[in-house]
Amino acid sequence: MKVFVTGATGFIGSHLADALLEDPQNEVRCLVRTELKWLRDKGIIPVKGDLHDLPALKKGLEGADVVFHLAALVKAPKPEIFFRTNVEATENIIRMAQKAGVPKMVILSSLAAAGPSFQKPVTEADPMLPVSMYGQSKKDMEEMIHRVAGPKDSITILRPPAVYGPREEQILSFFQIASRGICPIVGSGATNRISMVHVDDVVQGLMLAWNQTKTGVHTYFVSGPEVYTWNEIKDATAQALGKKLITLPLPPKIVTLVGALTESAAGLIGNYPMMNRDKAKEMTLQWTCSIRKIQQELGFKPVYGIREGLEDTISWYRRHRWL
Repeated sequence: MKVFVTGATGFIGSHLADALLEDPQNEVRCLVRTELKWLRDKGIIPVKGDLHDLPALKKGLEGADVVFHLAALVKAPKPEIFFRTNVEATENIIRMAQKAGVPKMVILSSLAAAGPSFQKPVTEADPMLPVSMYGQSKKDMEEMIHRVAGPKDSITILRPPAVYGPREEQILSFFQIASRGICPIVGSGATNRISMVHVDDVVQGLMLAWNQTKTGVHTYFVSGPEVYTWNEIKDATAQALGKKLITLPLPPKIVTLVGALTESAAGLIGNYPMMNRDKAKEMTLQWTCSIRKIQQELGFKPVYGIREGLEDTISWYRRHRWL
């Protein structure tokens, strides 16, 4: 099979590339902007370019059996910057895939597109109510996909919540703080709940999505087997680290203030930070989703609970001296 992957040099994409390469019959083409990173010496076929490089996209899509579109912008100071990458570039890929006759498209979205949960985990039937510029761009992307999808297209959209696992760098700072014996928790550690998913389970979902051949646009949440309180995450982290952790409670107002100050300070030097106003807002809310639909329709079976997943992740961090 000929496979084209965008975002393959990133965290989730590199794990997907590894899984695809396990089948020697797969020809795995990966869009590479600059460095191969985790793909070095892996046997992939690099396609030099970025999401706005139409000749590179055409080359990657030519004769492809499936395109996995994972690349996305996760931080930016303005909504129009998100829109150009997460919506316009995705539309270009879809239209070019349609023209090239690619029979299957799998596109990664996010729980951020659906928005936070309140009384119960959100489902695919719930209205999308994003609270961040990133989430809004993913909502706009999904709506665009429904508009441009043709009658013969088979497009599967996956929405993961927070993804963790080996090679992950954005959540790493939480574990770096915990490794010093302190566990920061936003709000009540006993009541606020979140969904999390190990990267291997996301890859399982992506592979199952490829096997779905029905025409139309199909959307699924892909997450771990349960939702967790922050206290449960703290306990699982302590077990994986092999040490006791002291809880550092962070009132939501403090988190919001830190996000604003960090964004303002970083803006002075022209470097937009991962911790910003939008991220702070998201951190004060609950983020849970239901995986019943993907279990029933695609046979998804998450392998990693939070304890097994964090043990695997922290073990990898330690082997690679990230902790």
